[in-house]
Amino acid sequence: MDVKNEVKVYPFYIKATTVLLGLVLFVYILSVLSDVLVPFAIAALISILLNPLNNRLERRLPKIIAIIITIFIAIIVIGGLLYFLSTQIATFSESVPLLKQRFAVLLNELQQWTQQHLGITIQKQVAMINSAVTSGQQLLTHTLGTILGTLSIILLIPVYVFLLLFYKPLILDFLFQVFLEKHSLRVAEILSQTKNAVQSYMIGLLFETAIVCTLNSVALLIIGVPYAIVIGVIGGILNILPYIGGIVAILLPILTATLVSKGFSMQIAVLIAYLIIQFIDNNILVPRIVSSKVQINALISILIVLLGGTLWGISGMFLSIPFIAVLKIIFDRIEELKPWGHLIGDEVPTEHIGVEFQKRWDRIFRRIQKQKNKQES
Repeated sequence: MDVKNEVKVYPFYIKATTVLLGLVLFVYILSVLSDVLVPFAIAALISILLNPLNNRLERRLPKIIAIIITIFIAIIVIGGLLYFLSTQIATFSESVPLLKQRFAVLLNELQQWTQQHLGITIQKQVAMINSAVTSGQQLLTHTLGTILGTLSIILLIPVYVFLLLFYKPLILDFLFQVFLEKHSLRVAEILSQTKNAVQSYMIGLLFETAIVCTLNSVALLIIGVPYAIVIGVIGGILNILPYIGGIVAILLPILTATLVSKGFSMQIAVLIAYLIIQFIDNNILVPRIVSSKVQINALISILIVLLGGTLWGISGMFLSIPFIAVLKIIFDRIEELKPWGHLIGDEVPTEHIGVEFQKRWDRIFRRIQKQKNKQES
């Protein structure tokens, strides 16, 4: 027997333990190096989005000048969006004292109702509120720390984008050299399809977000909710986070309507309007604008958003969906990884291998049982 050609097969528990240890080490590295990897991940997504524009400019201009112009255009667009949001938030801040007064009145009415109907004294309610505020302050401090930590290295993102676009040929050449020469065509196919699908997905996601922001703002303006534009835009951005973002986006205008109006007519109108917008988004915008090749099921979406938030905070929650979408694109194009892509996707089979296997096993078991009964008789 040729020892060199012998392939050693390890038991399942050794393979499972190795995979789990690898995952633990991978997650630990992601956590420790978050300050470096978060801006790099954001820069990678921005580079993919800017790549078509950069390619067009490179046909007419030198490479470095084309990259600089591409980044400058992106900075202008993002700066314009931030300026628009800052002006709306400044308008919102002017009415904060009035909102505080209205909130104090509603809080007093709620305390009186709770004491009368639930038997909880105002002192106990105040203690519960203080405890909640303390926990909220800790959460806010952690969140602000994460945001400030990201802002402190925000200047790295344009540098990363420039270097990724500049060294794109080097990175592609590396990917081809990693694999055997006989797999070159397959690698080229996967890279090309992945690039096109990711670009389509990200551009579609931005377009969908813009439409949802517009629908939210128009609906809130018609209903008469104050600060409709800023709340609508925030809700549209939060809509990127599946399910969790949608819930928070609905709570914001309902809370604002509660503070500025009496009764519940405005809150009900906001709820109905947002439900209609969510229906339009989920059944019309997402299937037609966002690529259907990267649809992710609800279980994986919620799980990956929560894991991303635990690992990298708010940045991780926003990066988690594009990340899992990229993984699904890659999984769907590699034969050995297609089962994982199928698990992430939202196509639920009516018949599956487990059911067929169970049926076959039941038939075999019944035959064996009949033979045993005949032998015993």
